[in-house]
Amino acid sequence: MYKKGKLYFRYGTMGSAKTALLLTTAYNFEERGMKYVCMKPVIDTREATNVIRSRIGIERECLWIYHNTDLYETAKELFAKDSRVIDWFLVDEAQFLTADQVDQLARVVDDFGSNVICYGLRTDFKSHLFEGSRRLFEIADTLDEIKSTCTCGRKTIINARIDTNGDMVEEGEQVEIGGDERYLAVCRKCWRNKRIEQAYRSALPFIDLD
Repeated sequence: MYKKGKLYFRYGTMGSAKTALLLTTAYNFEERGMKYVCMKPVIDTREATNVIRSRIGIERECLWIYHNTDLYETAKELFAKDSRVIDWFLVDEAQFLTADQVDQLARVVDDFGSNVICYGLRTDFKSHLFEGSRRLFEIADTLDEIKSTCTCGRKTIINARIDTNGDMVEEGEQVEIGGDERYLAVCRKCWRNKRIEQAYRSALPFIDLD
C-alpha cells in the first residue's frame, strides 16, 4: 500500500526552541526505530562541523544543504544506498532554503511517501518573509506555530536585529547570522514602540526647544 507523507512547516521566532524540538523529535524517532535524516542549510555558519545543536546542548549530525543542492536528487541517492525508505526528513533553519528546494522536498513527500518537517523563522528583522518560509506557507500540508512570549506578555512575532547598544537595526542585509547578541524576539507592539522611541531620540538634537 502506498504510504502517504506530509510536508510540515513548524515556525517560530528566535529563541522559541525550534531546534530543540527538532532534536527531541529525532531522538523519539531513534527510540522507536524509525529511519530519519537531519539536514541544515550551510548558510548557518555558527557550527564548524555538520551538526545541529540547540542552546540546551543536545545535538545531532546532519547533512549540509548548499544553495545549489537538489534535495530531490539527494533523497534519491540516500534511498539508493539503503533499500529502506527514510520515514522522516528533519530540516533546520528552513527559512534559508530556496523556493526550488522547498518544491524538491514536496516532491520527496509526493513521490516517496516520506514525511518532511521543516523548522524555521517566518520573517526577517524587517518583518518580511524569507524565501523558503514564503514557499512553505504556500505549499506545506501542515503549518504549526511554535509560540513564545515577549517580555510584555504578548506573543512574539518579530525577530528584531539589535546593535551593541540594544537599539533595533532597520537597515542591512536580510541574512546575518547571530544569536542573542544580535537578535531579540518581540511582539509587534513592542517592536513598533521601540522604533518610535529611537526615532524620537535621534530627532532630539535637531529640535529647537527655545
